[in-house]
Amino acid sequence: MRILLVAVGKVRPPYADDVDHYAKHLRPRATVEQVEVKDAAAAIARIPSGATVVQMDPTGVQMDSPTFAKFISDRQMEGKTVCFLIGGPNGIDYPAAQHKISFGVMTLPHQLARVVLLEQLLRAHAILAGEPYHR
Repeated sequence: MRILLVAVGKVRPPYADDVDHYAKHLRPRATVEQVEVKDAAAAIARIPSGATVVQMDPTGVQMDSPTFAKFISDRQMEGKTVCFLIGGPNGIDYPAAQHKISFGVMTLPHQLARVVLLEQLLRAHAILAGEPYHR
């Protein structure tokens, strides 16, 4: 599975260590590329043609971890690049996104949202592999 995470803004300490940690542990399970951009327009410009776009948005669908794992499994079966969009302080308005997912109604700093997304991607892959990471 190829995952492209496009995020507005740079990840900085203390979040950078966590981003690196989860990305490293995801690599045996999926190809993960992270792209940092200046603004929402630049993020949208980085979406590859034919990719399945998942916009992280507070108005999106909320899922528990097993449901997110099923979502990831379904995307794997499609065989397309999955592009996750994380906005900056002003968010991202991308009506063409095939999916919108929310971590909850609270607003998260974009750096923390990136950590949470990478951790949930790792957890989803562990659930799908039947590994004990998710308990």
